Amino acid sequence: MRKKVTRGIYAGTFDPVTFGHIDLIRRALQVFDEVVVAVAQENSEKSPLFSLGERIQFLKKATYGFRAVSVESFEGLVVEYARKKKAQAIIRGIRMLSDFEYEFQMALTNRKLASD
Repeated sequence: MRKKVTRGIYAGTFDPVTFGHIDLIRRALQVFDEVVVAVAQENSEKSPLFSLGERIQFLKKATYGFRAVSVESFEGLVVEYARKKKAQAIIRGIRMLSDFEYEFQMALTNRKLASD
């Protein structure tokens, strides 16, 4: 019987990619068989410093040699993208207490949209 592959989605703008992002990807690989780094396309709320193509290239270079990491773009709701990619979890980073409050509300919203 084949083992089910676990997949986590780490979504963000990554504008620019930081050592914190790379650290979180490394730690996620200890939990998941695969990590998809999903780079958000530009939207009206944010004006990224770098283009989508540049951000993807920066991440591909920064994660070169990491096993089971893919970098791709997405648009729309992260929860819908995670469902499409058959991911079991959405990976998020928390830097300070105020991040936790925001991320907790986002997690509750995502759970309502996709209880699976």
